[in-house]
Amino acid sequence: MRTDDFWAVIDRATAERPASPAEVAERAVAELATRDPEEIVAWARHLDRVMVASGTEDLWAAAYLINSGADEAGFDAFRGWLIAHGRKAVAAAVQKPDVLANVVVIKQAADTGAVFEADEVLGIAARAYEQATGGELPAGDGARTRPEVGDLWDFDNEDEMRRRLPKLSALFLEPPE
Repeated sequence: MRTDDFWAVIDRATAERPASPAEVAERAVAELATRDPEEIVAWARHLDRVMVASGTEDLWAAAYLINSGADEAGFDAFRGWLIAHGRKAVAAAVQKPDVLANVVVIKQAADTGAVFEADEVLGIAARAYEQATGGELPAGDGARTRPEVGDLWDFDNEDEMRRRLPKLSALFLEPPE
């Protein structure tokens, strides 16, 4: 499956701006479930590649800051939320995670404490495959989709957070004394 084909499914699912990533997931599942099982598997493998490409240390730090913490599952769910916002959003956030400080709902989250997660987006292919075939989606190659926790810089180090993610830090961290 080509990259454009993968993102076209997400684009169609976000048409008319659905209310939530859950609705994006429902729409994408409905579309994929009508396709040949091989296409669904190809879509799943492309999702795996998106997860690998977005599994950067600084994006994880951004998720940690925005969501007041993010373990491995939380980082994956954050990227599910990001994928539900489309190709441009993912590309911009992977290239420079600090751009997330410009997103209106993230700015608001500094006051509201909202958390951005969408596990349902990560399960699109599995649900579509099950609907289409009655079976389980074949396992992928098991590529590592995020850094090892032990290899991460200390996300609780506010000075380092301010250096790497100055705009997000200005929103989510107390001013330095």
